[in-house]
Amino acid sequence: MKVHFWGVRGSIPTPITPQQIQSKIMAVVQRIQPSDLESVETRGKFIANLPDWIYGTTGGNTACVEIKTEGNELIFDAGSGIRVYGKKGVKPQDKHYNLFMSHFHWDHIQGLPFFDSAYDPSAKFDVFSPWKDTEKFFRDQMNQPYYPVPFDAFTKNITFHQIQPGQEIKLGNTKIVCCKMHHPGDSYSYAVFENGKKFVYATDVEFKAQDFFYSKEAEIVFRNADGVILDSQYTVEEAYHKENWGHSAFCYAVDFAVHWNIKKLYLFHHEPTYDDKKLNSILQAARWYAQYIEHSEVEIYLAKEDMELGI
Repeated sequence: MKVHFWGVRGSIPTPITPQQIQSKIMAVVQRIQPSDLESVETRGKFIANLPDWIYGTTGGNTACVEIKTEGNELIFDAGSGIRVYGKKGVKPQDKHYNLFMSHFHWDHIQGLPFFDSAYDPSAKFDVFSPWKDTEKFFRDQMNQPYYPVPFDAFTKNITFHQIQPGQEIKLGNTKIVCCKMHHPGDSYSYAVFENGKKFVYATDVEFKAQDFFYSKEAEIVFRNADGVILDSQYTVEEAYHKENWGHSAFCYAVDFAVHWNIKKLYLFHHEPTYDDKKLNSILQAARWYAQYIEHSEVEIYLAKEDMELGI
């Protein structure tokens, strides 16, 4: 399977600011040596060796992750990143999309009215969520005065499926299972199984002690996963001051990945007030923390827009 990040930010879309661009330019200028400017080759090498937080950006679109399996197009959440997917992504030849919703907070649905494929009358959507009112939630955000185009402008080929935690959804050779997480109004994580591999989408979770205890659903979804996309919005201090806001500190995400023997952790749902330098420091701190607790075998990465993984 292939995993593509189209939106990785939490809470609200966060465009890079002019001040942040200026800070990146200043950081580049401060690193330049005369020898770096001698030729095309030295200039290219200088650029190639810049830290990721200077040369690129994590991205500011809210949650949307695409997973391609054999013959299936899976989309997890419809934050503002789904608009970018609609503009730049490789569409399935059969125009069939399977959309899985973690929950319906605004940052996870606000991109759907801007998803071009939804207006294609020949496109087909199967929408999966544990809520019976999924269609109503989608319709409500497109009602006047919130949006000028009604939900009925979408393709008529939309089928809504209410699913239950632990229930197996089978799409050809792909299996999907969800479980409930701790978040205001609830949120659900999804495990995707294919060809002996398991990858988990687990956004918007505030870890509690019971998340580290056995449950049948959590065991199926998380145990021995090859990779997990996991909410890591806060530092420990922020998590303490923002208790019951529904998000977790990066070190709790590391503890969770270690507890469930997950091989790779992708820090996700980034705090909207964090710039690229701050997010890079969180990545480094998460890796140091894994070493501190003597679990450096867990590979830790920062989820970034347009990143693609082969699982």
